Amino acid sequence: MTVSPNPSQVTIIKHNQPINGNIRVPGSKSLTNRALVLAALSSGESKINHVLLSDDTKVMIDALSQMGVDISFSSPTTINISSTGKLNEPRKTLYLGNAGTATRFLTAIGCLVNGTVRIDGDSYMQARPIMPLVQALRHLGIEVICETGCPPLTIKSDGSFNGNEVIIDGNLSSQYVSALLMLAPFCKDEFRIIMQDSHIGGKGYIDLTLALMSKFGVKATTTDSGWEILSQSYVATEYNVEPDASSITYIWALEALTNGNINTSCDPKKMTQPDANVYDLIQSFPNFPDVIDGSQFQDAVPTLTVMSAFTNKRIRFTGIENLRVKECDRISALKEGLCKIHPNLAREIGDDLIVDGLVNIGETKNLDVLIDSKDDHRIAMCFSLAGLMIEGISISNPACVAKTYPSYWETLQELGVKLKFS
Repeated sequence: MTVSPNPSQVTIIKHNQPINGNIRVPGSKSLTNRALVLAALSSGESKINHVLLSDDTKVMIDALSQMGVDISFSSPTTINISSTGKLNEPRKTLYLGNAGTATRFLTAIGCLVNGTVRIDGDSYMQARPIMPLVQALRHLGIEVICETGCPPLTIKSDGSFNGNEVIIDGNLSSQYVSALLMLAPFCKDEFRIIMQDSHIGGKGYIDLTLALMSKFGVKATTTDSGWEILSQSYVATEYNVEPDASSITYIWALEALTNGNINTSCDPKKMTQPDANVYDLIQSFPNFPDVIDGSQFQDAVPTLTVMSAFTNKRIRFTGIENLRVKECDRISALKEGLCKIHPNLAREIGDDLIVDGLVNIGETKNLDVLIDSKDDHRIAMCFSLAGLMIEGISISNPACVAKTYPSYWETLQELGVKLKFS
């Protein structure tokens, strides 16, 4: 592949044949970052296999290293973690880019540091809300300075907390709940997390957290209103990270859109991540339902949205309001990109997104469209799917895929897709 050092855009060349091949999808970002945190909170030696090395996981590794955790590599995708189970005061601000998972998790476990922890991110992260988590930590007696309701923030603690119960709204982000769950075993008493609302967007990610906590020796009890966690200690362990379900949705989509056959050596039925649940839906292409509730597989919504443009149906996406506070406002970014392809292809109604696949985008000739990725990896990758189907689609800042799938463009080329970088 010939690529300039920092290409400003990539053009996807329309692909008229089925895409076939064999590839391996990188490890899960969600599972990698959870395992890193829990290994850091365990006393002893842990080993994490098949980790994802991306922008989001690298900032987590760097932050934990700054907090005194010994992290080394025995292979490019195998991490050895040696920890006392305690975290030290970092000497400088933990800069986490636009990594929401790292920011929310480190904000919570930063309370276990005897000293001051400062957390900051890029301009996008500085617009992503974190106040529900901040308020929960303050309720536990932790001093958290957060002037805007978004990062930057400063935590001042003696390494312990007094409260043993929090009420949290998990609708804006399930990561608030996961962060509190991972912190909970350090309470001296039984700790209770009570959900303010019975409906939780992204509940599957909370289930991931609970399952991984169990792998590291901590049990939680599910109640009608939330969870109860006794005072416990994490136990160092060896853990195998499964492939990233959100990333693999693009590969499943490539297969469905082109009637191809791509072997990923991965059984979606055995995957634990929520986005794996869209496998059957993607396989049903172009017979998508008229309404798709994306609340429990939010990171797969961009994939499904672009696919919907080629279904010859009008499809409404609901339950996706949380997409407005991701790496960018994904609802608006998806609508903007689709309407660059055809002005009537998409529209927003409140927080719902309508994709009008009845529009004959096949009639668009000599298209010359630059999709603004908003520096969001999911926007860049999902619109690459449109480029396979329609000639003349380019995407800005292709390097942003490094956030979760650094080898994405190389993977497309391995599968025979032609790309032009400039």
